[in-house]
Amino acid sequence: MNKKIESVSVIGLGYIGLPTAAMFASRKVTVIGVDINQYAVDTINQGKIHIVEPELDMIVHAAVTEGYLRATTQPEPADAFLIAVPTPFKGNYEPDLAYVKSATEAIAPVLKKGDVVILESTSPVGTTEQMVQWLCNYRKDLVFAREGQEECDVYVAYCPERVLPGQVVRELVENDRIIGGMNAASSAKAQQVYRVFVKGELLVTNARTAEMSKLTENAYRDVNIAFANELSLICDKLDINVWELIGMANHHPRVNILQPGPGVGGHCIAVDPWFIVNKTPEQARLIHTARTVNDGKPEWVIGKVVEAVKSLEQAGMVPEQIKIACFGLAFKPDIDDLRESPSLDIALHLGKVFPSQVIVVEPNVETLPTKLAEKEVSLVDYQTAVQQAHIMVLLVDHAEFKASKPQVAPWQRLVDTKGIWL
Repeated sequence: MNKKIESVSVIGLGYIGLPTAAMFASRKVTVIGVDINQYAVDTINQGKIHIVEPELDMIVHAAVTEGYLRATTQPEPADAFLIAVPTPFKGNYEPDLAYVKSATEAIAPVLKKGDVVILESTSPVGTTEQMVQWLCNYRKDLVFAREGQEECDVYVAYCPERVLPGQVVRELVENDRIIGGMNAASSAKAQQVYRVFVKGELLVTNARTAEMSKLTENAYRDVNIAFANELSLICDKLDINVWELIGMANHHPRVNILQPGPGVGGHCIAVDPWFIVNKTPEQARLIHTARTVNDGKPEWVIGKVVEAVKSLEQAGMVPEQIKIACFGLAFKPDIDDLRESPSLDIALHLGKVFPSQVIVVEPNVETLPTKLAEKEVSLVDYQTAVQQAHIMVLLVDHAEFKASKPQVAPWQRLVDTKGIWL
């Protein structure tokens, strides 16, 4: 039980898995990173990174150079296995656990007595128990941790990440972590693993509570964002500047309203509340409504762009010559992550409605997603967009956009979803 953690295998080398692997390696622990993406594996083994995250490139380069971090496409034996793979939902908002199941199946052959398996992927309540069942089916020769049963060969726990893109390196170390073991021994073993680099508090609970905790954190944020987004819809109807309104309301000592935007994106806030709704649809009424409000905001933004097009047509412009510039594609400022991004969805929809008329400024990516390029949407720099666009659509408050407010000419229209150019 108290055997030192000498090797860690991280399954999934994306926005969470790679930084986590790098943190263990920076503490001189041997890390085997596993990913099905050969490009990611090759890039990491060259001491480089395939994602954008401040400071991570230096840590990975040092870890690879010193021999503590290595990537591969096939799992190998280790003392601890951390699963950090995607958990999307299907078309009807039903959770898709296919990646978790595949990762579980992949590590099963190399597990041995004394190992610990930790699921980090944001998951519906009960997923860790399901993972244990899969492991039991794959390895009948091992006893896996179960609730109410302290004796086991392999420890199992759930420990969700709770980091902010752009600050992952710092927050992985400083933030508190919630550890939900399948039994007390598994919680203790998982604590031993994370104590390698985590300076925050390690809070122990059961697996189900840990799973629900991560979902609750993001549902809470989603509800608060929905309130701000709904206010923006109301203020638009009443001809009120929503950002001025929120600024005034926030002077109340017990009021702290968030800022509205084009919707909610990212793999967490835009997805996790649906896991709660899927499990308890009759009870999760407020959470469901918040999701509906936030998911509907991109359509409202598109409507504003269409209104701007009509106003230019009325001013005498030829519709097919109207150029629309979308500023920002990422789901939040100053990152390259486009997952579940409402800004990307808005640009894609506009590209369909106005073919060959949409240009995009996204300073954090070098190439556009294929689905945008197929709609003849082109990636341009800031100055080009400002000069060419008849309609400027501000979708993400990147630092570059905050630093340079364009002058809106009489022949231009502005749709600012973040309130920084008004």
